[in-house]
Amino acid sequence: MNHIKTNLFFGLLLLSSSCFSQPAGTNISATYPNHPIRLIVPFPAGESVDSIARLVAQSWSANLGQQIVVENRGGAGGTIGTEAVAKASPDGYTLLWGNVGPLAIGPSLYKKLGYDVTKDFIPISQVVNLPFVLFASQALPANALSEVTAYAKAHPGEVNFGSTGIGSGLHLIGEMYKSQAGIDIVHVPYKGVAQALPEMMSGRIQLAFNTIPAFLPHVKSGKLKVIVITANNRSPLLPQTPTSAEAGMPGLIGSSWHAVLAPAGTPNDIVRKLYQSLLVSFSSRDLRDQVINQGAEPVLSSPEDFAKFMTAERVKWRTVIEASGARESM
Repeated sequence: MNHIKTNLFFGLLLLSSSCFSQPAGTNISATYPNHPIRLIVPFPAGESVDSIARLVAQSWSANLGQQIVVENRGGAGGTIGTEAVAKASPDGYTLLWGNVGPLAIGPSLYKKLGYDVTKDFIPISQVVNLPFVLFASQALPANALSEVTAYAKAHPGEVNFGSTGIGSGLHLIGEMYKSQAGIDIVHVPYKGVAQALPEMMSGRIQLAFNTIPAFLPHVKSGKLKVIVITANNRSPLLPQTPTSAEAGMPGLIGSSWHAVLAPAGTPNDIVRKLYQSLLVSFSSRDLRDQVINQGAEPVLSSPEDFAKFMTAERVKWRTVIEASGARESM
């Protein structure tokens, strides 16, 4: 976790830099916040996105001195809640718990959106990264990525991979794998993990990408096996699972990252105070450990670095969407 300490150090230096400059005599953050803040999570309560947001909000509230109230506004792949924040008053009292779906995938997946990621938001920080993991049914006679690829090549069109829906990150990382490996595997979309799990255990669905929390209990019980983690680092929850690079496919990288954004026009003093308080929250070993136990990696980045990251993510997923033909109308 040394990179977190480094980010904290440079992040705190950043707070006094010119990128947060304000006109002389202004100090909006001196009285901010003076009433509770809404943190919009654009997904239903109980999902991994929501659970981590609530963990962070509790510590963040203590450091800001005001309650951060988590409000779930799910629907349309996270775009409904995201649009609500885009149209909110830029006063620092309505924030977005952003996600790869509505911020990096949605702009290319949907023909029409009620927001423009580049114009309607000001980034505060990426917060965590939940890498995707390739899980396999025990019925599949393969235990390593190279073996899965070889089996799929020997049985074109006979291997199915499940996801939580067309255009979801779990679908698109599967499409990325198909393209990079040069294999023909069949996508089978489900409404959620609860529907896909029985299918995997029965062997009808042989593969599925997901984040660690969703399938970890079934890996521990021996009902499923884990093949590879699509990240640059191994997870402490799956220490024996190789990374994509270690498995021979360094380009197979994807995750469900979470971040905090505010409506465009939010004063820089407020952005500075929110970012600073996040850094302080994540200086707590207890919070970091709780987040890691949720299968996530704490990643605190400056607003500028996060903006660059989002741009790169939109380009990456647009390429996958265009190659796969995945498209939704709104």
